Amino acid sequence: MNRTTRDLAWWYWLATVGLLASGLLGWANGISLAIFLCAVQVIHFGWCSGGFTALPVQVRVTYLLLLVLGLWTPLQWIHLVQVIGTSARVLVGYCLLARILSLAPWNRVELLSASLVRHTFLSMQSAIAPCGSVLPRPLLEG
Repeated sequence: MNRTTRDLAWWYWLATVGLLASGLLGWANGISLAIFLCAVQVIHFGWCSGGFTALPVQVRVTYLLLLVLGLWTPLQWIHLVQVIGTSARVLVGYCLLARILSLAPWNRVELLSASLVRHTFLSMQSAIAPCGSVLPRPLLEG
């Protein structure tokens, strides 16, 4: 089994995208359960990272806020964008939301430039540690 499938964060995202997609396909509880699971992730990753300012926690808080915003009928399209983005995270490890948040002023030390933006979005591997890296080692290997 490769490292990706052992990463607890990966399993969280797989379950989240499954619940969200099932909600979009008509299962009444799908989106509500995705919101609940995302809230659990916020608490879990906040606890494991020792605070709520860590990038993996910021990603989950933002994702949770987007899930809630998507409940409003004019913004339901947000859920479709989340299914696409979360599927990319699960399938190839590319997390657009983490890359966007890494460019926020409180998450970077260098000046915002075209080069930094290009590198952030187009590089195969982000300089940011994977979301699961805040978890204790035994949880990642289990």
